[in-house]
Amino acid sequence: MWVILALLLALSSGVMSQDKLNMCMDAKHHKEQPGPEGDLYSQCAPWRDNACCTANTSTAAHNDTSYLYNFNLDHCGVMSDKCKKHFTQDTCFYECSPHLGPWIQDADESWRKQRILDVPLCKEDCHRWFEDCKDDFTCKTDWHKGWDWSSGVNKCPEGSMCRKWTEVYPTAKSMCEQIWSKSYLYTTLPNTSGRCMQLWFTGANPNKKVAEYYLNNAQQHQSFALTTLLLMAGVFLSVMM
Repeated sequence: MWVILALLLALSSGVMSQDKLNMCMDAKHHKEQPGPEGDLYSQCAPWRDNACCTANTSTAAHNDTSYLYNFNLDHCGVMSDKCKKHFTQDTCFYECSPHLGPWIQDADESWRKQRILDVPLCKEDCHRWFEDCKDDFTCKTDWHKGWDWSSGVNKCPEGSMCRKWTEVYPTAKSMCEQIWSKSYLYTTLPNTSGRCMQLWFTGANPNKKVAEYYLNNAQQHQSFALTTLLLMAGVFLSVMM
């Protein structure tokens, strides 16, 4: 029993000390550690002071079909520029952000070992994205899987049909949560709340404080659960002795 208690304490110490406020995912194009990248391109430039992406990655993020994932945004005709800019910003956020630690999960996928899950997205970011894409077309709800990759780039799978955006995604919430397999969590929180992540920002990155808030909450819950376990174990040992 004492060995178990020691392991619990060691586990708690390791988790608590991990710097989830400044880390990069173990994924295809991410750097091992975040750091300054002064030459980040265009929409990725807001992350230049501390980034998980390189300058080359930031440039490729702006291409319609880039070497990053060979993903074709124009799979149902040419996507409008106003819609496309949100996917560029989404790519910059995913590739460059060093403050996604609280939402990083292990991923059993060939192209990455980790992913993000349920990142709380600010209401404005989600609604602007939806509004700017509502007149475009797509053939799939979840863009992470189910494509025809036989040509080397994604094409609509056999039997699917291109439909207007609002037929595939009736609401901003359905789009933001479904399009990347729940990478994002829709919230009604404004970008001034300090409780949701912003895809779009200028100046200092506001997302570090948001990540810190959620990480502190998670650690408080973990500490409470561990304390409860230790107390129960202590009572059990007292009874056994």
